Amino acid sequence: MGVVAALVRAAFLVDGVYAEASRSYGLTPQQGQLLCVLMSQPYGMGELGETLGLAKSSLTGLVDRTARRGLVRREADQRDGRAVRVGLTEEGAALAEKFYAETCRRMEALPSGLSGPERDRLAVLLSRVVVDNAVPEVFVEAGEVLGPK
Repeated sequence: MGVVAALVRAAFLVDGVYAEASRSYGLTPQQGQLLCVLMSQPYGMGELGETLGLAKSSLTGLVDRTARRGLVRREADQRDGRAVRVGLTEEGAALAEKFYAETCRRMEALPSGLSGPERDRLAVLLSRVVVDNAVPEVFVEAGEVLGPK
C-alpha cells in the first residue's frame, strides 16, 4: 500500500474509532472534539473555529447544541467585552475526561500488532507529518497533564 492510500485509510480508521467513542457517550464526533479541545482552557470563538476548522455558522451551531446539553457555556472575554469565550461546564468537564480516556484507550489499541520499536517509529513519523503541516492541537497526548479549565 502506498503512502496516500495508507494515510486515507488510517484517517477513516481513526474517524471511525472517534465516532464509536462519541456515540457511546451520546455525543456527535464534533461534540467530542469540541470537549477535548476545551479540556485545556476556554477558547474564543475565532480561535475555536480555527482550531476545529469550522466556519463561523457551523461552529455557532455546534456550540449552541452542546450548550443546550449543559456541557459548555459562553462567558464574557475578560480582555474584550464584545467577545465571548467558550468553556466547559462542570458536567462537560466530567464527560470530557471520561470521553477522552475512552477515546485514548480505543486509539491505543489500533497499532496493537506493532512491536514497541515499531510503535515508537510510527509515532515519530506521524508527529513529523502533523508538525510539518501545522495541525492544531485538537487532542493532547494520553496522560499529558491538561492546563487549567
